[in-house]
Amino acid sequence: MRWLKWDLNLRTRIVGETLFNLLFWMYFPYMTLYFRSVFGEQTAGLLMSVPPLVGIFGSLLGGYLSDRMGRRFAMLLGAFTQAGMFAIFSLSLTDWTDYLAFIGISLGGSIFGPASSAMVADLTPERDRRVVFATFVTAMNIGAVFGPALGAVFFFRYRTELLWTCTGVSLLYAIAIWFIVRETLPAAARAAKPPQSVLSLLKDQGAAYAVIYRDRLFAIYIAAGIFVTFAFMQLDLYLVAYVKDYVPAQTLFAWEGGSLALSSMGVFGWMMGINGLLFVVGVLPLTRWLSAWSDRNVFVFSSLLFGIGMFLIGCTTNAWLLFAFTIVMTIGEVSRSPVTQSFVSRYAPEASRGRYMGAASLQFACGRFLAPSTVILSAWLSPPAVFGIILMCTMIGAALYIVLFRMLAARENWQKE
Repeated sequence: MRWLKWDLNLRTRIVGETLFNLLFWMYFPYMTLYFRSVFGEQTAGLLMSVPPLVGIFGSLLGGYLSDRMGRRFAMLLGAFTQAGMFAIFSLSLTDWTDYLAFIGISLGGSIFGPASSAMVADLTPERDRRVVFATFVTAMNIGAVFGPALGAVFFFRYRTELLWTCTGVSLLYAIAIWFIVRETLPAAARAAKPPQSVLSLLKDQGAAYAVIYRDRLFAIYIAAGIFVTFAFMQLDLYLVAYVKDYVPAQTLFAWEGGSLALSSMGVFGWMMGINGLLFVVGVLPLTRWLSAWSDRNVFVFSSLLFGIGMFLIGCTTNAWLLFAFTIVMTIGEVSRSPVTQSFVSRYAPEASRGRYMGAASLQFACGRFLAPSTVILSAWLSPPAVFGIILMCTMIGAALYIVLFRMLAARENWQKE
């Protein structure tokens, strides 16, 4: 499905979200350092545990609003909230105002996300969804690769100017959504009567999500995602500690009169560079290559390949082998990304697509919450044991996906395994 043939809604959003994600990654990785410098390490650690909780609330609210008030309404609410919070951050004169603005930015992004994914599903034929979601993943990862490098300069030297730029881009994107993006809420969802008060909205939202979480198959999907997310998060947690503590400085290349040597953190930097580069250049080709695979096979392949790659990393300290196993691990990670949203859009009832997208975010929040336990366990366990736990989590996730799809195979109109 070529980009120029996409619906105007999608073309507008891919441009806006590419620019916004680039700016997002120019400031986001450095917020912990910033708050640590103004609040102290312990206070900053507690404060940075709040955004994931806010993200859960925002995702659930955004999913609900996108089904009851419209995709466009939820996206506009999220985009204008982010623009307003960036402006407050830019004008702020106190550290606590900075923090509250940062929380507001996180809330706006969480409200925006489920509606954005639901709109992609509304406008895209089922056969093309993986590729379209893969394109949006690529746009996000362009920012994740290049943003931190640019932010290392702009955040610390020109923070106010960077925040005003984020304000302007967010506002322009919100205005573009207002004038260009049309509503795509399915007719089945339009028939539902919107709540008349805040109290009725909360009751209606609670009842809607209670129905979703009583869905046994969806609960298995979330449980599998928690185990796999736990493993994926180790890229930023235990893997850093392992490379720093166990991988020695070493020479990559040597030639007459010189050599290229890397410190342990230099090796980690190369590993993360390989990971990020493969995400940018590999998502679309890999998605097309796996297009004939069932969702079940992609989920199982992704989980096991990532776990095996991570375990192999824990068996060596040689830089070249670490780079090779990083490629193995990243192929597993990359192959999964577009399928997660594609699966939810296919599984969810059309009238509840936004809420299911919001509810699916619970797997990522829980996985992120549990992931730091590996750092604690590493005080008592050897690296092979910790990496073994990570591999076991991916195997449990793969097993749960197999159980899930066996149950789904009995449902009418679902792909038979």
